[in-house]
Amino acid sequence: MQELRLLCLVVLAGLVQACPETCECGEKYGFHIADCAYRDLQAVPSGFPANVTTLSLSANQLPSLPGGAFREVPRLQSLWLAHNEIRSVAAGALASLSQLKSLDLSHNLISDFAWSDLHSLSALQLLKMDSNELTFIPRDAFRSLRALRSLQLNHNRLHTLAEGTFAPLTALSHLQINDNPFDCTCGIVWFKTWALTTAVSIPEQDNITCTSPHMLKGTRLNRLLPLPCSAPSVQLTYQPSQDGAELRPGFVLALHCDVDGQPAPQLHWHIQTPGGTVEIASPNVGADGRALPSVLAASSRPRFQAFANGSLLIPDFSKLEEGTYSCLATNELGSAESSVNVALATPGEGGEDALGRRFQGKAAEGKVCYTVDNEVQPSGPEDNVVIIYLSRPRGPEAAAAAEGVSGKQPPGLLLLGQSLLLLFLASF
Repeated sequence: MQELRLLCLVVLAGLVQACPETCECGEKYGFHIADCAYRDLQAVPSGFPANVTTLSLSANQLPSLPGGAFREVPRLQSLWLAHNEIRSVAAGALASLSQLKSLDLSHNLISDFAWSDLHSLSALQLLKMDSNELTFIPRDAFRSLRALRSLQLNHNRLHTLAEGTFAPLTALSHLQINDNPFDCTCGIVWFKTWALTTAVSIPEQDNITCTSPHMLKGTRLNRLLPLPCSAPSVQLTYQPSQDGAELRPGFVLALHCDVDGQPAPQLHWHIQTPGGTVEIASPNVGADGRALPSVLAASSRPRFQAFANGSLLIPDFSKLEEGTYSCLATNELGSAESSVNVALATPGEGGEDALGRRFQGKAAEGKVCYTVDNEVQPSGPEDNVVIIYLSRPRGPEAAAAAEGVSGKQPPGLLLLGQSLLLLFLASF
């Protein structure tokens, strides 16, 4: 029994003193330190004591940080990884370090970083990511770092910053972000305003300059003149009223998305049909309606033809194309969207479905759309449905009967339920 006790004590002592042979582990000023710096390491070693609070892996040759790289040391408060060759930090590499207060990733080659891992580091006070290859920071990257006091992002490849990036950093007192190739367009204007008014210390502001556009190259951000900037706006409009038009199968449905904003927004169409969802980056056809060389299309004339002027044409419109049509405009300052629902129905053949009954009910209540100066106006914000009634081939007797009935809808009546619609009809 005595021998067994001695054996257990030896094993426990070994566990307490465990340390990778390439590192030095010890205790100093109450901190459990593992020093693995300057060891030419090409991977994070294993075998650390679980109570390590400070780990230095600086000045090695680590090429990346894989998920779970620091699973053995969940009590880490300080992690030093400067001067390696790290290009990527995988998701889960840092997420387990909930007690981490200082993280140094500076002087690496990081271009691929799992920003979501920062959401788990709510105790972080110092974050050094300077001298890397970062080109982008998500808007919510720092959302959980309310204890962060110092942030270093200088000497990277950042071109712009999403508005509100630093808003969650309520304890921030020091931000270094100089020597980045900023694109001085509308997307960076908010940062100029914030930097001029914040109480956060931002050193080397003379080196926070524009790289593009060319006419502004070298301009200090804090001296950038006001730019004509506006968030996108969209409006779906339509041609003059087509009331009473005789609509037949095979007509062309055309929608037009009028877009405004500075810089010029990118236009995108989102179409939800019974057969699925269609996403179109406008334009996908040239002025002649033929698919652009850069667009992969099953035929030379796509089913949905998006033109550079904001128009969307759907030749041979049928039941297959009914659904919800949305145009989305996006620029550096935000996005705007407008939608319309389009449905086909043939009176007398069950076509007057829920959509048709809805509009008949509104007609009885005097709430259907009305026409003013050849423009269709909605009776309420909920009226965003377009029902197109196609006339059926009829004999002379049926036609005469229809003409003799007072108050009936004429064949081919076009009902529009939203003023934000451009609809013109043409047959091939």
